[in-house]
Amino acid sequence: MKGWSGRLMWIDLTRREAKVVNYPAEWALMYVGGRGLAARILWEYLKPGADPLGPDNLLVLAVGPLSGLPGPSTGKVQVAAKSPLTGGYGDGNVGTMLSNEMRKAGLDAIVFSGASDKPVTAVIDGSKAFFEPADDLWGLDTWTTEEKLRKRYGRFAGIVEIGPAGENLVRFATIISQEGRSGGRPGIGAVMGSKRLKAVVIRGNEKTDLYDQKDYLVQATKALVEIKGRPGYPFWMRQGTMATVDWAQETSVLPTYNFSEGVFDGFKGIDGFTMESMKVEQRGCPNCNMNCGNVVLDAMGVKSELDYENVALLGSNLGIDHLADVAMINRLADQMGMDTESLGTTLSWAIEASQVGLLKNYVDKSLEWGDTKGLFEVAGQIAKRSTGLGDLLAESSSGACRKVGGCEFSMDVKGLGVSAYDCHAAPGMALAFATSPIGAHHKDAWVISWEVQHDRFAYSKEKAAKVIELQRIRGMFESFTTCRLPWVEVGLSLDHYPLLLYYSTGVEYTWDDLYAIADRTYALIRAIWIREKGGWSRDYDMPPAKWFKRPLTKGPLAGAHLDYDKYNVLLDYYYELRGWDRNGVPTKKTLHRLGLDFLIPELDKYVTLS
Repeated sequence: MKGWSGRLMWIDLTRREAKVVNYPAEWALMYVGGRGLAARILWEYLKPGADPLGPDNLLVLAVGPLSGLPGPSTGKVQVAAKSPLTGGYGDGNVGTMLSNEMRKAGLDAIVFSGASDKPVTAVIDGSKAFFEPADDLWGLDTWTTEEKLRKRYGRFAGIVEIGPAGENLVRFATIISQEGRSGGRPGIGAVMGSKRLKAVVIRGNEKTDLYDQKDYLVQATKALVEIKGRPGYPFWMRQGTMATVDWAQETSVLPTYNFSEGVFDGFKGIDGFTMESMKVEQRGCPNCNMNCGNVVLDAMGVKSELDYENVALLGSNLGIDHLADVAMINRLADQMGMDTESLGTTLSWAIEASQVGLLKNYVDKSLEWGDTKGLFEVAGQIAKRSTGLGDLLAESSSGACRKVGGCEFSMDVKGLGVSAYDCHAAPGMALAFATSPIGAHHKDAWVISWEVQHDRFAYSKEKAAKVIELQRIRGMFESFTTCRLPWVEVGLSLDHYPLLLYYSTGVEYTWDDLYAIADRTYALIRAIWIREKGGWSRDYDMPPAKWFKRPLTKGPLAGAHLDYDKYNVLLDYYYELRGWDRNGVPTKKTLHRLGLDFLIPELDKYVTLS
């Protein structure tokens, strides 16, 4: 094989054994890598019904045939497991030197099974693995952990780790690298913690065998040059995703007070221009020439790396209008290893829940919008599960509301908190959140920019088709595995990617081929969900109730809300276009068309396939 190594390393943490094995070559062709490869591994080897925080869960780190190579933002690793937050398939991508070093180690994936009896760091050196005691690291924050490991293993080692949130099994703990790189929103950091795996370190010394290295480098250089020549590049380098704050305010989609409103009076205090005035540094993932990490000094004078999602959900959504205060909570989340987005939706739920008396057994007085000091303290309690309130909220808003009530204002889909776009007046984006394969995440179909320009209030078949189109394209970035931002933010031509794949692997993919692979991966992930849930209902593909029942009261779109009956028609269009039945289950015809006939006998145990 060219471009792929065709190998994965299986690490049994219980026995502390590692072996390198070949996986079927057809998996590379059918799924490309990254998300697709991880999903196939989980389908084949994850024990159905496994406890997400038990030793039978599998943790997969996977790359694709473009990962870690010179090229447009290729420094990504996909992390996947059964989610302790949602109970279904969970994944995310992390920008990290691990991507480069996995390729140099000749590994397309690493699978961790079992659980260590004591904290360990797994160290992979080429094709060998050994285990270092991590008792001295357990309890340390992610920044300190990585600093110590870099002193031990070198500046260029690939390193990912968890913080106290992962150790304490916070349901939305993430995996961290390079201080501000975070991935695995559905609690993949908690999976690492349950396995007592504090960190993974990789060093490789092989040269990745490409089909045509010379032409690959020529094409990669063309892409990198095009990125820097795009008209939007200079402003992107100034503000990155933080420019979205002003746009979201203007279009009434800026999440405010737990997604109750789409505009925020104090938005100027947290927008991209404020960030520019505070910026002290800019960071990015490896192999990136359009760094998105804008670093400011927080209210304590400590560096904090910001982007739109964490600023909106820890800012306007909590009623905080000073960027230095937002940065302080954000920095704490990164150090503790918590998903900033889920932290935002959990804290905003807690404020609303406390104000209607649902948390009277946990707090002496109601939590308040804009109370930076109080919310910072609660965030620390969550990471350590150090109080009754911290322990409750470590279950996320979806878990906490099942214990105390208030699920009608938990802003989640399938258990995963909604990303930073209010959808009272955006049915297409609501559909994108509801049908994302991991729960309510924007990364799979950021349709809202298109939607506000094309009859935003429509519930049309065209809109459902646009969601699927974006899910296909964005899904392939998860499998390449590279960052989508060069295409999304500065308009890098998608034509580069089939050429890069060809020069890497020798396989001639068209975008139609890649769309089919994306559809195959989506159907496979849906099958994992069906197996883990023991069935399926279209209710799982519904956006939060608040957007239907509580209209906006402020801004130019006051009075707007989603229409339940029209949304169901939109969902029907989506299922029809995907070739799924009206409950959201892929049909036998669709599974056959996608080469997924092997799923049918297992799915027949849980649903009636049409």
